[in-house]
Amino acid sequence: MLEISLDQAEASVLDPRMRPSSNPLVKVWDIASVEFGRPDLDKALSFLNDFGLTLDCRDADTAFLSGLSGYGPCYILRRTDTPCFRGIGLVVRTLEELDRVATLPGASAVEQACGWGEGKQVRLTDPAGFPVRVVQGPRHETPAPRHSLVQNLELPRSRVNAMQRPPLGAATVLRLGHAVLSVVDFFRCVRWYMDNFGLLPTDVQTIGDSDPALVFMRCDRGDTPADHHTVVLVQNVANQYSHSAFECMDLDDIAMGQEHLLSNGWKHAWGVGRHLLGSQIFDYWRDPWGDKIEHFADSDMFTANHPADVTPLTTGGLYQWGPPVPSDFEAPKLTPAFLWKAIRNVRRSDEMTFTRAKKLLKAIGDKPRPWVGKH
Repeated sequence: MLEISLDQAEASVLDPRMRPSSNPLVKVWDIASVEFGRPDLDKALSFLNDFGLTLDCRDADTAFLSGLSGYGPCYILRRTDTPCFRGIGLVVRTLEELDRVATLPGASAVEQACGWGEGKQVRLTDPAGFPVRVVQGPRHETPAPRHSLVQNLELPRSRVNAMQRPPLGAATVLRLGHAVLSVVDFFRCVRWYMDNFGLLPTDVQTIGDSDPALVFMRCDRGDTPADHHTVVLVQNVANQYSHSAFECMDLDDIAMGQEHLLSNGWKHAWGVGRHLLGSQIFDYWRDPWGDKIEHFADSDMFTANHPADVTPLTTGGLYQWGPPVPSDFEAPKLTPAFLWKAIRNVRRSDEMTFTRAKKLLKAIGDKPRPWVGKH
């Protein structure tokens, strides 16, 4: 019987460029937010409400949304003429750490956090040009509307004379879990996040001769477990948003949320399935402007002493089970403007080359399930 396992791939030694910082500026505790510019806030809010986020407040040009827990609003909308991604927010635990972040080149002074009366923030920009806000303040917690369902799996059967009837409606978004970004200068960006924010590599994926091209990074919480990944960086020919992911209660919550989104005519992207790296149950959607957003549940958790794993980058490495990856899932729209930008980025970059870009295309272009259709 064929088994899908990371053990099939011979692990490599961690590339020195991917090693954690021995003395980071601060150690971020979590992800706080993602931010987008949208020309139609009403349309954006209609989708996000059906996705499971709750509107905190809005005016004509700005809206702030949250899950049941987190550090201030986890989804920020700004009215813009054209749709765009406007960056991520990360959490530090103390004002002293926030003061240290404010010393970084190009950082703002400590100021009131956007949409969060109890929080403070520092604004800065990463090497790929993505805005980053680092926030500090209290975490809020709202009880979930139900407990996870009791399953009759093996003996003893614990659910007797009772039926499973999860409610049909929007998924219960608990919190923002992670964001995935494509970057041209991969190693420069990785070092920036590791050296400044103490992020740790959990899984590194490679192309060609074991050359890193993707890293799943988690927060360094010492002996307190952290999600398998909080920020993921993958090398590409353009600096662009890939997706953000929001934790839900369980598989039934994700599946009923899928029914709700489908019933309201929103565009499904991929799922339901289970990731190989991180183990999350996933379901991806497209917002009205085509950007991907994910429901997930059941993430792996790691303490700081867990070493990084190194495996080859393949599309098959995205999932253990689930429907085939759609052909447009990671493929950009090949407009003349995008192609020109990609060529210009490769020519200007010290890291990305046309040869490297070809290796990346080969890695993600190989058939993820080569045995499908053979029998």
